[in-house]
Amino acid sequence: MPDQITSAADWRSTVSSNAVVVADFYADWCGPCKMIAPHFESLANKYAKPRKIAFVKVNVDNQGEVSQQYGVRAMPTFLILHNGSVIKTIQGANPPALTSAVEAAIKLAGPGAVGGSSFTSGGQRLGGTPVGGQRVGSGQRVARPISWDINQWVNAILSFLGLYFVSLFSLDPYKSAEASKYNKKNPPPQAKPATGPGGKPAGRATFKTLNDLGSE
Repeated sequence: MPDQITSAADWRSTVSSNAVVVADFYADWCGPCKMIAPHFESLANKYAKPRKIAFVKVNVDNQGEVSQQYGVRAMPTFLILHNGSVIKTIQGANPPALTSAVEAAIKLAGPGAVGGSSFTSGGQRLGGTPVGGQRVGSGQRVARPISWDINQWVNAILSFLGLYFVSLFSLDPYKSAEASKYNKKNPPPQAKPATGPGGKPAGRATFKTLNDLGSE
């Protein structure tokens, strides 16, 4: 809600303690003043900030000194002051013009003066810094989990033990280790083909049909 100016001293205090002051000079008997009053109040509720942006109402009949200081002759008259100096004057009940002038003046109040909702979340900030997390820059790598293959470990241990015992019980450990079947550099032994009588290769098995069996 806009603040009501009660004296010239109150006015001076308001102007000196706020970067932006939006003043509504009105009269109780003024019809247009009553028509635009709800719009002025909505702007005050949206943009007023303590010690930065003040919305005030000045009754010209009760605060003649302040009205004469700024030469107010028509009602309603809206004055927008920045750092104590008038930067905009609006005469008459003109909501679009008042809104435009207020929105332009709000930017002069500095950072944080513009009203609105602020949104926060657990996402990732610009620059790559996650909220509540650790930044991963170009000089850092994401550590990958180590996968343990039990079969590989067992095979490695068996190969080592096989080479060890073969070397231990052999007269020439080095040659025995080279010739051992546990040496991974040695190719696996080839299966010998089956032989028949007289050392000749065995022939393939032949299959007979029912017709062949009937003719024998």
